[in-house]
Amino acid sequence: MDNLDEIAERIRLEFDSQNEARDKALVQTRTLTRHCAHAIRAVHRLERDKANEELEAAGRIAHALSTTLKNEHPSFYFAGYTQDALKEYAEARIVSALVDNNGLPSPEDLDMEPATYLKGLSEAVGELRRRILDILREGHSSEAERLLKHMDEIYAVLVTMDYPDAVTYGLRRQTDIARSIIERTRGDLTLSFRQQQLEKTIRQAEANLLEGNGEDSA
Repeated sequence: MDNLDEIAERIRLEFDSQNEARDKALVQTRTLTRHCAHAIRAVHRLERDKANEELEAAGRIAHALSTTLKNEHPSFYFAGYTQDALKEYAEARIVSALVDNNGLPSPEDLDMEPATYLKGLSEAVGELRRRILDILREGHSSEAERLLKHMDEIYAVLVTMDYPDAVTYGLRRQTDIARSIIERTRGDLTLSFRQQQLEKTIRQAEANLLEGNGEDSA
C-alpha cells in the first residue's frame, strides 16, 4: 500500500487530462454546429461568399476533431455530441455542393466516419426541400426538378444501407424521414407544375379571346 498515493496521483492527472479534453471538445462541437447552421442559412440566402467562409471555419474545427481528438481521446471523438456535430458539418457541405451544382463531397473528403456521413446525407434531404420550396415561391422551374432528382438519388442509396442500428447509428429512422420528405416535395412540385400549366392555359385563352374580339371589331 505504500504506492497507493502515487497510483492515485497518476489517475488524477489522467482524469484531469481527459476532463480538459472533454471540455475542449464540447466547446469545439458547439462552435462547429453554429458555423454549420450559419453556412446553411447563407446557402439558402444565396450568399455564397458567406457560406464558404462559414464552411471553411467549420472545416478547421472538424479537422481538429478528426485528427487530434480521434488520436488522443477516441472515446470523446466517438461520443454522441462529437459525431452529431460532425454530422451537421457533413450536411452543410453536402447541401452547399448540391445547391451550387458542384461535386458531392465524400466521407474521405470530409475525413468522417461512414455512418456519420450517411446521417448528414439523409438530413440534407430536408434542406433541399426547403430550397425547393423557396424556388417554387417564384414559380416552377427545372432547378427545383434537379434538386428533387438529387433527393431521390440520396434516398435510393440510403434505403440500401440495411444494417443494424449499432452499425449505422439509427440511419434507418432517418431514411424513413427522408422518404416522407421526398414524397411531400414531389407532391408540391406536381401541384406547382399543374398550377403553372393552368395559368398558361388561361393566359392563352385570354389572348385568343382578345384576338377574336379584335377581329370582330374590324
